[in-house]
This record gives sequence, C-alpha cells and structure tokens, in this order.
Amino acid sequence: MTKVLLAGESWMTHSIHVKGFDSFTTSAYHEGGTEMIAAMRAAGLDVTYQPAHIAADHFPLSAEALAAYDVVILSDIGANTLLMPDRTFARSEPTPNRLRLIADFVKGGGGLLMVGGYLTFQGIEGKAAYAGTPVDDVLPVALMTRDDRSERPEGVVPAIVNGAHPVMAGLTEWPTFLGYNRSMLREDATLLAEVDGDPFIAVRTVGSGRSAIFASDCGPHWGPPAFLAWPGYGPLWANLCNWLAG
Repeated sequence: MTKVLLAGESWMTHSIHVKGFDSFTTSAYHEGGTEMIAAMRAAGLDVTYQPAHIAADHFPLSAEALAAYDVVILSDIGANTLLMPDRTFARSEPTPNRLRLIADFVKGGGGLLMVGGYLTFQGIEGKAAYAGTPVDDVLPVALMTRDDRSERPEGVVPAIVNGAHPVMAGLTEWPTFLGYNRSMLREDATLLAEVDGDPFIAVRTVGSGRSAIFASDCGPHWGPPAFLAWPGYGPLWANLCNWLAG
C-alpha cells in the first residue's frame, strides 16, 4: 500500500466584527484537504495528515523518519513552516533543514507532489518562499521569484498535452478552475496539462525518485465545488501518488 504524508491545508482566521459603536472578534480553525484525503483513502492509499501547525514541529526531521513514506505532498504550506520549527525559531536550537531532507528523499527514490495555493510554489506576495530552495531544485518546474498567482475569476479549463501518461489515465472532461500558480517547465520534465502555456500538471524523474506538480488548489477557492464533484477527482490523486511511488 502506498504510504502518503500530506502536510499543510489548514489555517486560522481571526475576524473583527463591527456593529455600530461596538465590536468583537471571533476565531475559527479550517482544514482544506478533507475531500482530497477522503478521496485518496477511498483509492486505497495510506494517508498520514499533518495540518500546517502540526507539521511545523512534527514533520520528519531525519531521512530515516521520512523513509517511512513513499510520497510527500506539500499543499498550501510555506517553506518557513518547515524551516523554522519552534525549537529553532524560539529557542535558537539548530535543526535539520527539512527542505534538503525532502530533496534527498526524492533523489533517493521517494515521490514529491506540490499542490498549488496561496502558500505553495511561491505564493501570495512570494511568502511561500520555495524558490531557490532544495525543494525547488527537484520539482518538474522552476519557481518564479515573485508572487506567482494567476487569478482567473472567469474560469479556465486545463488543456491536456499528454493524455497517454499514467497520471492522466481516465481523466477526461475537466472542470474549470479559478486560478493557479505559474512556473516554468524544466527541460527534463514532462508536461501533462497546461493553461495558456503555463504548466498545470507536470512530472519529472530525479535521481531514483519522482516529482510532480498540480498547479491549482485541491479544493476551494481555486478548485471550485465542481472540481470536488468531478468523477476524476479521486483518480487524479490516486494516479499521481501511485506514479510517484513508482
């Protein structure tokens, strides 16, 4: 059974409500990967989920711990969360560079999938900050060094470039998406789908391992409800993870 570690897809909101003279605040916790996780588990994948605030301190800190998984998925979690666990940021204790651990994991035979969002690729205001890191080096795309979002409120449908690839098996009649992260395809990567010349799905063999990108969200807001209800939703993630696991 393919073992998958998904990190990210969680956030807090703190809202200020103003009603005339008076105001008050509310807080809420959200997870955005519920449907994705359910779809992967339904496809027979063994999924371990670490929300972003959990991954900060509990994402594997050694090659041995990371080797317990076949595939790592980074979805809407910035590089800083993995680079600065509490013991390093708050207590100035050295810790392993987990971005380098991920890159070595791929080169040694593991699989890596980066899913788009406001805090993956380079992200909003460039705050995801993966450009120029070891993770960037092993992706099938080169990341931009600025805010790389392509907001498409009118909706866009990805164009299939290589429908014969195993990742694309059974995936037809794609729904629309409301945005994605832009990047540049590497020469040794394989483009599977694109939007207006930008890579949407791409894969790459790196050393003994494999990497892939899905440039849009796994759910709202870039991936609208029609994407979650699409018959290809579960097969998409299963195909990606099984291919990445070799």
